[in-house]
Amino acid sequence: MRGIFRFGSSKIFLYITAAIVVGLIASYAVISATDSPKFQSEEGILDITQVHVSQNPLKLRGEWAFYWKELLSPEDIQNRLVKDGPHDRWISIPGSWLGYRLDGRQLDGTGFATFRVVIQLSEQDRNERLALRLPTIFHAYKLWVNGELLAEVGVVGQDKNSMTPRLATKLVFFQPENDTVELVMQVSNFHHKRGGITKDIELGGSDVLTVRTHLKIADEMFITASLLVIGIYHLLLFVLRRKDRAPLYFGLFTLLFGIRSLLVGEHLLTQWWPAFPWEMQFKIEYLILCSGGYIIMMYANCIFPNYVSRWFRLGSQVVTGAFCLVVAVTPAIFYTKLLTVIGVIVVLHMVYLMVGLGQAAVRRMEGALFFLLVSVVALVTVINDFLYYNEWSPVGNTSPFGLLVFTIAQMFLLSSRFTRAATNEERIARELQEANNKLTEMNINLEQTVQERTYALSAAHDDLRTSYDRLLQSEQGRKKLLAYITHDLRLPLSSMLGYVEAVQDRVKPERNEQYLKYIRDNTIRINRMIDELSFLSHLETGQVSYRMEPVDVADFLRRFYEQYELVVRDAGLDFRLDMSDADVQGTKSPIVEMDMQRMEQALFNLVSNAMKFTSSGGVVSIGLAVDEVKDTRYAIISVQDSGTGIPPDQLEQIFDRNYRYDRPGMDHEVEGSGLGLAICREIVQAHGGMVRAESDGETGSIFYISIPSIRGEGR
Repeated sequence: MRGIFRFGSSKIFLYITAAIVVGLIASYAVISATDSPKFQSEEGILDITQVHVSQNPLKLRGEWAFYWKELLSPEDIQNRLVKDGPHDRWISIPGSWLGYRLDGRQLDGTGFATFRVVIQLSEQDRNERLALRLPTIFHAYKLWVNGELLAEVGVVGQDKNSMTPRLATKLVFFQPENDTVELVMQVSNFHHKRGGITKDIELGGSDVLTVRTHLKIADEMFITASLLVIGIYHLLLFVLRRKDRAPLYFGLFTLLFGIRSLLVGEHLLTQWWPAFPWEMQFKIEYLILCSGGYIIMMYANCIFPNYVSRWFRLGSQVVTGAFCLVVAVTPAIFYTKLLTVIGVIVVLHMVYLMVGLGQAAVRRMEGALFFLLVSVVALVTVINDFLYYNEWSPVGNTSPFGLLVFTIAQMFLLSSRFTRAATNEERIARELQEANNKLTEMNINLEQTVQERTYALSAAHDDLRTSYDRLLQSEQGRKKLLAYITHDLRLPLSSMLGYVEAVQDRVKPERNEQYLKYIRDNTIRINRMIDELSFLSHLETGQVSYRMEPVDVADFLRRFYEQYELVVRDAGLDFRLDMSDADVQGTKSPIVEMDMQRMEQALFNLVSNAMKFTSSGGVVSIGLAVDEVKDTRYAIISVQDSGTGIPPDQLEQIFDRNYRYDRPGMDHEVEGSGLGLAICREIVQAHGGMVRAESDGETGSIFYISIPSIRGEGR
């Protein structure tokens, strides 16, 4: 884990991106998994005769009949339908009536209304025991199923004084009497900015929904209990050691949001304590939201001192105090309208936190990167909850889970700090004891100790320098290989993509076999090119080792000729060995230091190049000569072909990587990566020699390899 804490800045944004991508994939999976089949009611009728809801619960979405400013019982609605005919006002559920346009005006969040929907069941569900899973509905309601009153939360009224708000989730059971189910719900709200059925009501089998409800309650109880235990534990740590305030702010933050998790989701607090005041419940939740950003900012400032600017800390205190005061002294109908502003303030705190953490991670401060990553997870879940409570997100109450992940990570961070402090104390004590022993030894034999230390440091320095040079070479090779592959593979891959698309789009079906053959041949060529690019990058960065030994050049060329004679002749070319220009018959055959395997590879690259650019019936010859320059004797190996040659103005470029020249007049297609000559040059230069080419552009080409001889006479 310390490797994560101290990771380089070049990986920071990669980790952030990975965290966001994983979060998005998980969110998509959750949304996909929880979505019911796309059945929606139209004009108050939901036809689910094709769905077996007792096995596959369904969310009741779509148009419900809407009776504004009326509290009607099922009997009242039936009488009105008989008297006045079909109803003509509909509202989309789930959704608040806030903003609903009625008689040319938009409704505000307060008021009361009656909702009605008729559900047509399948034959399988008529004899099944069904259930309705009711979410929190703002803010009091009554529910009738087929004329029977099955649920009542709070007291429904026509004004603020006559109603009593309450939030609670419920699970009600009923047995359908026939193939239709009529749901009638009275809802009133005079205490919150939004009113109506704002969350999904689920219909399904009693057993399935019971299991789902119990699992959800167990999940929230686990998260809540974890947050509360972690918070209390860290507050006790602060009581025992008050010098460090990080456990105080962390424990306070975790404890408060553990309490908040009791007030949202399944509303565990109201299930255990039904008489708990509704106004107090909302004030506690909003006070925690308002203060959460400031508390976590102070905790981060304790972990990374001088991390938060003085002006931001002062501004946060003022804004947080002002919002907490507003929530404390005003009714819910007022401060619930500030939810978006509160969310923006909290998100700004977390964004400021993450920007600073990013800077700290760039400076490689221990724990900054880890803190940053878990903060991203918490921020995503908090933003989702604010969007959910404003009816902009389908996934709700994710912040407790995100905060649990955040708190567990921070608990690990704090624990590592305590562990590190204890370890440092033990290490310091051990080092002091060792230092005392060493001082005693140094008093006995100071000079010998100094010499030993100096030698050890020198050896360590040499080892570090060697390791650094190797790492530097490896990194340079990796960068060059990546650059080569990026540059050289783009064209063949684009060409292959074009042929693949041609096959897919059936542009010319009769040429599909030809396209596939081209794709196969090009794939083989790309594999070969990758091998050559890798080898060339190792050559250029000095990562290829050579096994040098004295070699008789004449014997080396004879063995090479015998090995590749059939290969050249099978290509329709005459292959010749000419050593008449060198006195190699006696004792004057040149001897050079070479790696025979590498030099054979370089020489074959020249011969292979000559074969590619020489027409059938032509001649490829290799020869040996001896030259002396400034008292240095050179063995000169030549490779000559009878092709059309290379223009003289291009002779300086042919050894560059990826240079290719298609000579005119060739009777076959020339294939190659353009890397052979570049590899040849690198190998020859590693032997202390040089390679060059001559051509008049008309009568073939001659390539010369010059290697210094180590002595003037052979065996």
